Amino acid sequence: MDTKRRVLIVAYDDAQILDIACPSGALDIANRYGAQPPYSIELATLGRRAARSSAGILVGAGHGLEAVTGRLDTLIVVGGIGCEEAAADERLVGQVSRLSRLSRRVASVCTGAYVLAAAGLLDHRRVTTHWGWGERLAERHPAVAVDASPLYIRDGNVYTSAGVTSALDLTLALIEDDHGPTLARAVARELVTHLHRPADQAQISMFLAAPPPEDRLVRDLMGYVAGHLAEDLTPAALAARAGVSPRHLARLFTAHLGMTPVRAVRAARTEAAAYLVRSSALSMAAIARRCGFGSAETLRQAFLDHYGVTGDRIRRMPDMPRARIAPGQKTPGP
Repeated sequence: MDTKRRVLIVAYDDAQILDIACPSGALDIANRYGAQPPYSIELATLGRRAARSSAGILVGAGHGLEAVTGRLDTLIVVGGIGCEEAAADERLVGQVSRLSRLSRRVASVCTGAYVLAAAGLLDHRRVTTHWGWGERLAERHPAVAVDASPLYIRDGNVYTSAGVTSALDLTLALIEDDHGPTLARAVARELVTHLHRPADQAQISMFLAAPPPEDRLVRDLMGYVAGHLAEDLTPAALAARAGVSPRHLARLFTAHLGMTPVRAVRAARTEAAAYLVRSSALSMAAIARRCGFGSAETLRQAFLDHYGVTGDRIRRMPDMPRARIAPGQKTPGP
């Protein structure tokens, strides 16, 4: 009897190679760290053709989708700029639909959600995808509840993840579900990545930022801020993390960002919140919690201070408003 957890990754032309590498690499490391039962990792394409990734690298497939039979533990559909063509391919979508019925759970990486949606597997479920593709997915599939803000979402036995490297967060969550947190931590250490970012952490934290400051300490701290908006980001906490005094931290931020640590943190939280207002249907209270504001009223005031408009106005505006204070501009007050 085969006791392995059989994982089938579905690829196609113009798939993002990282969408293939992230889950397969993490599961391989889990095996090397003693996953029991181990994962059996397989890659399949239509007709067993090599898939040409969007980077131009050919990825060989071990199976043709049409020939896959037997029970699967996990079916993973990758994303990439070829997702729309893949979602329009009736043969591919039909095979994904068939294989989903053989699988304990189904997952998509990034825009692989387009293929799952075309197969009807996301109807009446809350799902996520890459932040830049969520609105189009929602328009094409009104029965799908798209929330393009979290890193990944589990709805029943269906998992969807955001862009590219969030596949690591999703895969670490799957490993933890299967084998517990100790193994997941070991895999994360081997990958030199976070263990593991919360599913509902905003995607925005990975890309919304002003041009990075030249000073490495300030740059690293602002990267930390962007990924931990809801946590303690007081000057004392940031100074302790950096191993400097709060006074020295303030001097560095003023010199390289033109603002104090308090102002910089508030700006990062406000800009992330503005993105969530524009890209999701989350309430102001939920966005306030996710971005580290104490209440919806505190967030409303932050929008007024930073953009000169309220969150409701931001949601209705065709373009993002401009911040009143540009990076590097000297600011009054704390």
